[in-house]
Amino acid sequence: MQWCARRARSALAGLLLCLATAHAAADTGPVPPGAEVQALLQTVAATRDHAGRPFAVVDKKGARLHVFDGAARLIASTPVLLGAALGDHAVPGVGARPTGAIAPHERTTPAGRFAAEPGRNLGGEHVVWFDYDAGLAIHRLRPGASYAPRSARLASGQVDDKRVSLGCVVVPEAFYDGVVRPLLGRSRGTVYVLPENGPAQAWFNALQAS
Repeated sequence: MQWCARRARSALAGLLLCLATAHAAADTGPVPPGAEVQALLQTVAATRDHAGRPFAVVDKKGARLHVFDGAARLIASTPVLLGAALGDHAVPGVGARPTGAIAPHERTTPAGRFAAEPGRNLGGEHVVWFDYDAGLAIHRLRPGASYAPRSARLASGQVDDKRVSLGCVVVPEAFYDGVVRPLLGRSRGTVYVLPENGPAQAWFNALQAS
């Protein structure tokens, strides 16, 4: 009986994981961006700051990634995992440290405008670097022991549940392969990361002045 109960619990856990993963992967349509993303989009389109290339906007307050084509049209959106620590600045030199030496309060996803480019990490995985010096990239949800809990976090409706990475922007596998890699993974582009502390416009006034 105990063996049957364990098998039943295992099957249920697997089903819940599949449902959570499917929900996270399915929630990838072009969800209308919030007001701050819309304001940034108007500025980018008016100044052509993206140079006619595909670009992405990370809305940290909503824990979502919005991907646009070269004509500034929204292609798709997805929930994302972000840095575990609140904050809009990267700690100097953090990218040169081993991951185990990065303290919890240093695991931020910095805000700003980043020149992004595709590449490979030390494990040979295809990623889109947006702050290479800090070791930060947009990458897919990785297999391993953390896969199940992170899939559940992606599927959660609570923004606080999305704060778990070392600072990278983590997306569902299907979204990376179907949207990020085709649009951002073939040439250089731009990634705009909106701040979570203070108004976004203060970070991007330089775009209007250029």
